[in-house]
Amino acid sequence: MTQKILLLPGDGIGPEITVEAEKLLTVLRDRHGLDASWSRAYIGGAGYDRAGHPLPPATLDAAKSADAILLAAVGGPKYDTLPKDLRPERGLLGLRAALGLYSNLRPAILYPELADASSLKPEFVSNLDLLIVRELTGGIYFGKRETVVETDYKVGSHVIPKARVARDTEAYSDFEVERIARTAFETARLRGKRLCSVDKANVLDASQLWRQVVIEVAKDYPDVELSHMLVDNAAMQLVRGPKQFDVIVTSNMFGDILSDIAAQLTGSIGMLPSASLNERGQGMYEPSHGSAPDIAGQGVANPLAMLLSVAMLLRYSLKRGDLADKIEAAVRKVLAAGLRTGDIAKPGEARIGTAAMGDAVVAALGA
Repeated sequence: MTQKILLLPGDGIGPEITVEAEKLLTVLRDRHGLDASWSRAYIGGAGYDRAGHPLPPATLDAAKSADAILLAAVGGPKYDTLPKDLRPERGLLGLRAALGLYSNLRPAILYPELADASSLKPEFVSNLDLLIVRELTGGIYFGKRETVVETDYKVGSHVIPKARVARDTEAYSDFEVERIARTAFETARLRGKRLCSVDKANVLDASQLWRQVVIEVAKDYPDVELSHMLVDNAAMQLVRGPKQFDVIVTSNMFGDILSDIAAQLTGSIGMLPSASLNERGQGMYEPSHGSAPDIAGQGVANPLAMLLSVAMLLRYSLKRGDLADKIEAAVRKVLAAGLRTGDIAKPGEARIGTAAMGDAVVAALGA
C-alpha cells in the first residue's frame, strides 16, 4: 500500500531545503523501492499569507490523513506584529496538539569530520551519537497557569502587602509517563539498549511519580539497562562526558533544555533532525534549526538536517529502516569527501550551496 507523506515547506529557508528533500524522496521512490507519494500544503507564515491562518483547515485535514509529515521551518520577522494566535509558531503548536504528538525524538550526532566545529575538545565529542526522548504534550508547559495579585504574600520572613504572583503548575499522570517511557525503551532497543531517565525526584512530586512509573515500565524491558540522573547533574554530564549517554528520556521542560545543550555539542544545529510521534506511529519530522530568514533565498542553507529528517521519517513512521540507513551513510560519505555548506565550513575552506549539497547526497546514495 502506497504511503502518504505531507510536505510543509513553511517559511524562510523552508522551501529551499524542501526541494532537496523532494529530490531525495524521488530517487528513493524511483530507484530504491520506496512505495510512497507526497503532496504539499501551507503552514506558518505561508499559511497566514494564503489563508489568513498559520494552520489552514486544508493543511490540518491533509496532515490527519498522511502517514508522515515533513515540516521545514516556520516564522520570520515580517510576522512579529501579528496577534499571538496568528503567528507562524501557532501553526506548528496547533499541529502537534491536533495530532497528539506526545513523543519528541531529538538526536545529537557529531560526525568525526566535524568534531572541530564543537565547542568541546574533539576527543570528547567525536562520534557522539545520543538521542533525547522528550515528553511533548504535558508537564509545566501545559499545566495550569495564573498571574494574580495577592495580599500579605510571604517571602521568607518578609510579608508583601500587595504582590503580583505568577504560578505555573507541573503536572504528570502515570498514563503520560508510562506512554513516553515505553517509547524510550522501545527506541533504546533499536540502539545501544541503555536508557537514562532524567528527573528532579529529590525535590518535585511530579518527578517522584515519573521515576516510580519508569521503574515499573522497566520490568517489561529486561534487556535495556536503566539508570536515573537528576537534571542538574545531567546538564553537567552532557558537557563533561556526553558519550556516556545512549538514550535519555525526560519531561517536557527538562527535555527542551537538555536537547538544546546536546545540539550545541555538535557545533551546528544545521545538522540535527527531529521527530514528534503519536500513539499510532504517525509522525512529524523537522530539522531542529529555524527558518533563518537572514539567508532565505540565497541558496546557502544547509539541507542536511532536512535530509536526515527524511531518514527519521523512513525509520519511525514508514518502517523503512533500510532506506534510512542508506541516507545516513550517504551523508557520511559527503562529509568524508570534504563537502561543506557555510555553517559547517572552517575559515578558508571551500563551501557549496544548498542544491549542490542535496545533489551530493543523492549521488552518494546512488553510489
